Amino acid sequence: MPKIRIRYLNERIAKLSYVDGKSDWIDLRAAEDVELKAGEFGLIPLGVAMELPKGYEAHVVPRSSTYKNFGIIQTNHMGVIDESYCGDNDQWFFPAYALRDTRIQEGDRICQFRIMEHQPVILFEEVERLGHEDRGGIGSTGRK
Repeated sequence: MPKIRIRYLNERIAKLSYVDGKSDWIDLRAAEDVELKAGEFGLIPLGVAMELPKGYEAHVVPRSSTYKNFGIIQTNHMGVIDESYCGDNDQWFFPAYALRDTRIQEGDRICQFRIMEHQPVILFEEVERLGHEDRGGIGSTGRK
């Protein structure tokens, strides 16, 4: 089992843990109160710095309720944090763009992460044809 060393930069927020039986993603919380007006960008501190295992990276995405609850979207759509970002003050952040005026309070669960092994080294082989039937393009499986 991989081990992650973690430094909490805000002792008032809840410690990280799994939501038993619901997901293998781990929620992250805002480490301070943040107010954003519609159209503003802000980096929301998450109150943690971590040392990921060698060969792993963290994928950080919004929770399914983040937009509904706070009216923010993640500007990079998915954050990737590699194991070299592991200094004592390498705090994780959620880059947010507000689509409406909003207030995020310290301790609010706004995003989630999981760790993944790095992609293996791959080789690309250029060919004239792939030799498979076309599916019909993007969205070809229909709506229902």
